[in-house]
Amino acid sequence: MKAIYIENFGSLEDLQIRDVPDPATPTGTRVLVCVRAAGLNRADLLQVRGQYPPPPGYSPNMPGLEFAGEIHAVGQDVTNWKAGDRVFGITAGEAQAEFLVTDQTLLAKIPGNLSFAEAAAVPEAFITAHDAIFTLGDLKQCESILIHAVGSGVGLAALQLAKAKGAFVVGTSRTGDKVGRCKDELGLDIGLVIRDPISFADSVIGWNDGNGVDVILDLVGAAYFQQNLESLALKGRLILVGLTSGRTAEFNLGLALQKRARIIGTVLRARPTVEKADATRRFAEDVVPLLASGKITPNLDHVFTADTVVEAYKYMESNRSFGKIVLEF
Repeated sequence: MKAIYIENFGSLEDLQIRDVPDPATPTGTRVLVCVRAAGLNRADLLQVRGQYPPPPGYSPNMPGLEFAGEIHAVGQDVTNWKAGDRVFGITAGEAQAEFLVTDQTLLAKIPGNLSFAEAAAVPEAFITAHDAIFTLGDLKQCESILIHAVGSGVGLAALQLAKAKGAFVVGTSRTGDKVGRCKDELGLDIGLVIRDPISFADSVIGWNDGNGVDVILDLVGAAYFQQNLESLALKGRLILVGLTSGRTAEFNLGLALQKRARIIGTVLRARPTVEKADATRRFAEDVVPLLASGKITPNLDHVFTADTVVEAYKYMESNRSFGKIVLEF
């Protein structure tokens, strides 16, 4: 089969599409998916650089965390799926290839109104966002949420999901154009362009009558941490998802105690299958119907063919995209 392959770690120029052995015939509860499209993620860039290897059992040379396609074959214990079903889902690696073997519990049915390319833009961003803001953050209707990097794949997914819930959404970005598009196209209530030195807490608190926000989804990390604490409401929840600005932060513990804040860290890729299956089930129950009805939509920025993979990765690295980048096979 054809697959995206990292020939040498470090340079995007060493990405290539090449022939690799086909996956093993699925057994037990595993299924073989014929991948039609696969989303790109920041984790893929790190993997190319040699900085984010996949868990054991997955090739470090074959990136890919999300996919959309058709089931080609099923193991003898599969009860939920059959050959020909259109499915999408997450995996810990190897999704950017023509075929992929995965467990039946990590799949969801693609709504009939979505193409494979549109579907491939959904799983990683929307499962991450849904798990973070609802399962972990317990965001309720009429509460408020601050979403950092709101123009990113996860940020845009979180924005749509929060608005669908009836939440008040504040979003930040370092790009004014992305903030403007989020307001004009997706209903962002308040947008803030982040400048250096980093300071946003006063604005966030001012927008909410001095009360702060109930939930913060932080895709940035250390540089925002103290300002996040200052922005939280009483009993607020800070969900840490990304660390692009660093891993180490100094902050006021007294403020965390005073606000009775909950600080929750989360990852998706390294979770055991049973936990990923639970997140996928919640996604299938809560998010897929919203996609099917058109209340929320995939945040698809650009589709590349698999043989232009280097161009696709360079485009992702440029930070010019508004939403997800997808490879078609």
